[in-house]
Parts: sequence; C-alpha cells; structure tokens
Amino acid sequence: MKKNILVLLSASLLVACVDYQDVSHAIDAQIQLQMPAEFTQGSDYEGHDIVMTIGDKTLTAKTDANGIATFKELIPDIYGISTSWSVGREEYAQLTGQVLTANGCTVSGSLNEQLITEAQQGTPILLPTFLAIKRDIVIGKIASAGSKDQNNRNYMAGKYLELYNQADETVDASGLYIGLLDSTNPQPFTLDNLHELYNDAYVVVKQVFQIPTDKPCLVAPGGTILITNSATDHSDINATEHDLSGADFESKDATGKTINNPATPALLTAFSSTNANATMNLVQGGPCGVIIFRTDDNLADWKRDYAYGKTSGMMYLMVPRELVLDGVDYLKNKPTGVDVSSKRLYTDIDAGYTNINAANGYTGEVVYRRTERTATDGHKILMDTNNSLNDFKVSTTIAPREYDE
Repeated sequence: MKKNILVLLSASLLVACVDYQDVSHAIDAQIQLQMPAEFTQGSDYEGHDIVMTIGDKTLTAKTDANGIATFKELIPDIYGISTSWSVGREEYAQLTGQVLTANGCTVSGSLNEQLITEAQQGTPILLPTFLAIKRDIVIGKIASAGSKDQNNRNYMAGKYLELYNQADETVDASGLYIGLLDSTNPQPFTLDNLHELYNDAYVVVKQVFQIPTDKPCLVAPGGTILITNSATDHSDINATEHDLSGADFESKDATGKTINNPATPALLTAFSSTNANATMNLVQGGPCGVIIFRTDDNLADWKRDYAYGKTSGMMYLMVPRELVLDGVDYLKNKPTGVDVSSKRLYTDIDAGYTNINAANGYTGEVVYRRTERTATDGHKILMDTNNSLNDFKVSTTIAPREYDE
C-alpha cells in the first residue's frame, strides 16, 4: 500500500512540474472581451489591445468586431492576460446614457494566471472588464524597499509614499485617508474569506493615516504629497536614498526610535492594528499595498475583526469597498515568483499588482506610475487603468516628486 502511495505522489509531482513548452504543440488562442455592465447603450468591441505576458515576454493582439483577439502559434502555458483603454465624456454618454462630470474613465480587465491548453483551442477565453472613473488624487509612488547603509546594515528610515494630482484643477487633499493593507503571513483574510464572510464588502487594512483637516492641503495639477516616517536628509546613506527634509507630512514616532523633523506637519494616525507602532509600517519586500479613501464617518464606529477563524490577537479595520478611491496591490516577489493568490484587492480596485524585483528588499527599489501623456497645461497625466501591472514601473534611480527617469 505504501509503495502505491509513493508512486501516486511521484506521478503528481511530475505532473505539477510539467513545462508545457516541452510537450505541447503551438495553438491559436482566442480571448473575448466582456464589456462593463455600465455599457447598457452599446459597446465598441473592435480595435482594443489584448496583452498576454509570460516571464519577460509580451504578446499583443487587437480585437475584432466581436471583441475577440486571436493569438497565433501560442505555446500552451500559464499566461497573464490584460487589457485597458480610455473612454472620454462623449463616448461614455453614448455607451451608458449617463453624463460624466469627471475627465473620463478607463475600461480594464485582467486574468493574472490563466492556463492555456490545447483543449481550449476554438473556445474563446472570456476576459471580464470593469469601468473606473478617472480620479484626481492617485497613489503615485511607493518607496518601501529600504536599502543598505555604508556598513551594509539594513536601512529603513528613508521609506516614503507619494500621492499625485491628475486633475486639471487644484485639489484640497485635507481629510484624505491613507490605508495600509494587511501584510501578515499567512494572510488574516483572503479574498475568498471576505467573500464568504462579508460578501466582498470590505478591504482589510492594518493601519490608517489621515491628512490633517486643520487647514487646506492644496495640491496643484501635477503636484504631489510626499509622506514619510523621517523627513530628514537620507542622501548620505547611498545613491538610492534621498533628501526627504521637504516632505509634506511625517508619521511621527512617539517611541523616539525614528528621527523626526519638528518643522514637518504630523500625519494623523486614525487606526493601527498594533498600538505601539505609530509610524507607517511599509514592509520592505512586500506585501505593501496601499489604498486611499474619504469619509465623514468616525472610524472608531467601523467594523473591526480578528483574522479569519480567530477570536483573539490583532484586529484589522474593515474599510467599505465602495469608499476606496484608489488602490495599489503591492505583492511580495518570492524566489519562486510573485504569489498572485495572495492578492489583497478586488479586481475593480486593482486588476493586477506591482512588486519590486528583489525578494527581500533593501535594494532601494521604488514602484511608481508610468507617464501616459502630458496635459495641455504641461503637467503629466499618469497611467491609471486600475491595473498596476500596466500602470507601474520599478526604479532605483527615480527621485521624489519625479515621474520620469
């Protein structure tokens, strides 16, 4: 009996390690768009780019009048599939029958780990898409990797977040909340857990900070809000660190372990799953996801919960999903690759994810939004397709408040 079990286990391991490129013939694969539910007045299916990725290889095909993109001579394997395009106000009105007051919207969709097999040939794979209104303030940059100091010791004081104003008008960001997604391993809540318990109604965060409301925080078009734990000059540590003494807000450290700048306004702490940690817990290798939201509610009245299946330990804050204005799913890049199953955000908030190249951080890597175009007044419009695989790049040289290297 034991011998039979060992044979079965060996066979299972061999199947799990199959490289489809070694055993399969090339096929034609078809991807079919499913338009957003809001497009009740019609749909323009033709001419949209569908992108398939595997490793560092990218393939692109355009959709036909039926919304189908065909990839010729494709080797069966596991691929990432995505699409995104912009819709202006006029087109939005034609497709939805509604008037849009924002600058436009984005249609996007993503299948992060899609197995393509010979058995699927001739049957299109459905790619659902979602509609996202273009926002004014977006998450522009996450610098959480940390670095090494002159003695090769881990250096984490120079981490920062950056928010960016996409709009054509000045925006008052006072009162805006910044939430840090849970980073515990194992995850306290998976998306399946949230579906089972809360019908997909919440995003789970470990910390929430707020931009002060005692005075306006005016951000001009193309302007940024730079937030850090230590608003001091870190540039003497190494080439990847920067002078953050001009940061807009600082998460003050009541313990005195982090050097703070008394001239920099304090970022308010609205919630922390660990009371002892007042500073932003930006995890160097990830996961390090971020959301931003607004509400007039008292966060003390919001639902909190222990990790799935637990009745004690750390408690997490449940942010109502519909309040999230922007979110970036920043996942850990393990030696075996990014574990997409550990996504924290729903696809309508971030259909993809971003990550640094290193597995453990301390490399000075920063994830930042790509530039899509330049507005008529000269400020940059950053990529905002609700898919961080499309929107973000990784750099070790980009400086704070910059979006081109």
